[in-house]
Amino acid sequence: MSEQSNFVLNLSVLYRNTQKYFDKVLVPYDIGYGQLMFLLCINENEGITMQELTRIGEVDKGTTTKSIQRLIDQGYINTRQDENDKRVKRLYTTEKAAGIMGVVYDLRNALRTTLAKNMDFKTFESMLEQAADNARSLEIPEEDSLKRLRIGGLQKMTLLDYPGKVACTIFMAGCNYKCPFCHNRDLVFIPERFDFFEPDDVLAYLGKRKGLLDGVCISGGEPLMQKDLIPLLQKIKDMGYLIKLDTNGGFPQRLKTVVESGLIDYVAMDIKNSPSKYAETLGMNPDAFNFDAVRESISYLLEGHIDYEFRTTVVREMHTMEDMREIAKWISGAKKYYLQQFTDSGNLIQEGWSAYSEEEMYALRDAVREYIPQAEVRGVKEG
Repeated sequence: MSEQSNFVLNLSVLYRNTQKYFDKVLVPYDIGYGQLMFLLCINENEGITMQELTRIGEVDKGTTTKSIQRLIDQGYINTRQDENDKRVKRLYTTEKAAGIMGVVYDLRNALRTTLAKNMDFKTFESMLEQAADNARSLEIPEEDSLKRLRIGGLQKMTLLDYPGKVACTIFMAGCNYKCPFCHNRDLVFIPERFDFFEPDDVLAYLGKRKGLLDGVCISGGEPLMQKDLIPLLQKIKDMGYLIKLDTNGGFPQRLKTVVESGLIDYVAMDIKNSPSKYAETLGMNPDAFNFDAVRESISYLLEGHIDYEFRTTVVREMHTMEDMREIAKWISGAKKYYLQQFTDSGNLIQEGWSAYSEEEMYALRDAVREYIPQAEVRGVKEG
């Protein structure tokens, strides 16, 4: 049998046996392979909309609607109106779902272990993710890929976002985390009728500002969720701009890809909290959170492949002095580390968060300097 026929056969075997496995083991819970992805995604992103599910799952709206209705009928999912926009319905898991999620994750992990048998597990996971990314390029030719970008905002000039540079900031819509004190709620829980920016309009603006701006900050949301980010970076770089990337570290393979592409010049990675409080700070289920991804991104940046900084937005109700010491010890050896004072933007995911005072921020800075002597504060208001 030829190599080509083996390749197609292997794809078929992988798909059919994975589907058969889940359809069989999930029989006691009256759900099937078709609903599994949606149930896991909602469990890990409570409050997600059907629109967001369709985008993340890369399926058509009809598939999403059918699967969600089945999960609702079985009592695993319910819907609630968004508090700020009654037109938007958000999806949440029920107590019934909570009762089976441990088993579901065990079944998923058992399959992962079987598929990775006789292979290094991390290498297998990395290759699988890369193969999936490669497969996405089959759908739309690269010249059309900019049309898939979701740009949620444009700050036309900033002296703060790119250290030492006059820059503008492009805010990419969508985030894999939901930190309750996040000041960009709409970029995380994208409203149904969100007014996105056209990539061509953003590029046209940058074309007019050549010679006036030094650089462009790509922020979010989480920019590395955008699978077609590199073509945008290439076009910006071709104009002669320096590029800074903001990231939460949740996509280490994509981080490595953009760094190694040579298209970015600086990375700012958010360190959300000490390891023991990380999932809580992200608003994530600790049992479902992939902490290895964050660790891998930190390790990669510490290796010095690109100029970078780490930073933590410090929230009184979330961070203690001991947390800050743990973070500093964890990233000891970092070139730059900034403690950023929390600011209530009025568009938080949840209300009820507050900032440390100026004096307290400097005390926290002094505490972390035991491990990172060059640590500094940023955005601190007097008083």
